[in-house]
Amino acid sequence: MLNRLWFGFFLTAAIAALARWLVGDDAGVFAAIVASLFDMAELSVKVMVLLFGTLTLWLGFLRIAEQAGVVDGLARLFGPLFERLMPGVPRGHPAIGLITLNFTANALGLDNAATPIGLRAMRELQTLNASQDTASNAQILFLVLNASSLTLLPVTVFMYRAQAGAHDPTLVFLPILLAHFAANLTGLLSVAVMQRLRLWDPVVLVWLGGGGLLLSAFLAFLFSLSAVALASLSSLLGNLVLFGVIVAFLCVGMWKRIPLFESFIDGAKQGFDVAKDLLPYLIAMLCAVGVLRASGALGYALDGVRWLAQHAGLDTRFVDALPTALVKPLSGSAARAMLIETMNHSGVDSFPALLAATIQGSTETTFYVIAVYFGAVGIRRVRHAVGCALLADLAGVLASIAVCYWFFG
Repeated sequence: MLNRLWFGFFLTAAIAALARWLVGDDAGVFAAIVASLFDMAELSVKVMVLLFGTLTLWLGFLRIAEQAGVVDGLARLFGPLFERLMPGVPRGHPAIGLITLNFTANALGLDNAATPIGLRAMRELQTLNASQDTASNAQILFLVLNASSLTLLPVTVFMYRAQAGAHDPTLVFLPILLAHFAANLTGLLSVAVMQRLRLWDPVVLVWLGGGGLLLSAFLAFLFSLSAVALASLSSLLGNLVLFGVIVAFLCVGMWKRIPLFESFIDGAKQGFDVAKDLLPYLIAMLCAVGVLRASGALGYALDGVRWLAQHAGLDTRFVDALPTALVKPLSGSAARAMLIETMNHSGVDSFPALLAATIQGSTETTFYVIAVYFGAVGIRRVRHAVGCALLADLAGVLASIAVCYWFFG
C-alpha cells in the first residue's frame, strides 16, 4: 500500500506538471518541483534535529516512570479495555501504559511529549509483532487513533486566530471538538470493521461510556468560561500538565528509590537510537509531499471541487477553506500556511477562515504520522492503516463543513 501510494504521489505530480507546461505554458513548474525536492530534504533534517532533542528528553523521563512502576500501573488499569480493542496485546503489557500516556498527552495538546511516548509504544507493540515489516492489528489501531487527531485543547489554532486579530480567538472551540469527535469515531469504527473488533462488548461500552461522561463534564465546565478565560486556561493547562508529569515521574521515582539520573541517561540513549532510524522515512515521505504541492496538483483538485459544487447548486464558500484540508494530511507546516493565508485573504472571522481553522484543529498530518511511527520500527507493509486514517480525515473535514454551516451560516 505504501509503495503504491508513494509512487502515486510522484505520478500525480508528473501529470499535473505536464498539464501546467503544455496547457498553461508554465515551464517553470519543473524548476519548482526540483527545488521542492531539495527543500523537503533539508526540512527532513531540521525535523530530525528537533526530534533528536525531544525524543532524548522525553524517553529519559519515561525510563524513570517505567522503573518506578508508573507505566505498569497504567497497563493494569486499562488492561481490560485494551484486551478487547487489541486482542494481540497481553493484559499488563508495557505497551498499554505507554499508549495511555500517549493518548493523554495528545488530548491535552502536548505534542512534544506525545510523539516520543507514542514511538516508544510502537516499539513495544513491535515486540509482539510476528512480522518485522508488516503492521500488526494493534499497531494499526494505535496509529489510526493518533492520525485522527486526539487533541481536545487546540491552543495553536486559538493562537493563530489571536495573532490575526480575531475578536474571539476561541470561537471555533466547539466546532473543532464536534468535528474532532467525528474523526475519532470514524477512525475507531473503520478499524473495528476491518479487524472485526467487538465494540459492543460490555467492558468496552462501560469504559467508552464512562470516558464520554467525564469528557462531557469537562466540556460543560469549559463552556461555562468566558472566551478570555478559556484561552488562558488552555495555555496554562498544557504547560502545567507538561511540567506536572515530569515532577510526578521524578517524585514517584525518588519514592521508589530509583537512581533518577542514571535512569534518565539510559532512556535518553534509547531516544537517540530511535531518532536516527527515522531520517530515510521522513525524507521519502516529505519529498513526495513537496513534489505533489509544487506540481499544482492540489490546485487542480480544488478547481475540480469548486466546479462540482457550482454545478450541484451548492454554496461554494467552503471551497476557499479546502486548501487547508487538502494539505493537512500531507504537511502540518503547509496546512498552517494555508490557514494563515485564508485568514489574511478572506478575513479572520470570515466563513472560509473559520472553516479552515476548524479543519486545522480537527484533522492530523496523517502521512507524517505514518512515516514517523511506522518508520521507527521498520514497518513497510501498512495494510489498512492508510485507508482507515484517511477515512477519519475525510470524516473530520466533512464534519467541519457541516458544523461550520450550522454554527456560522
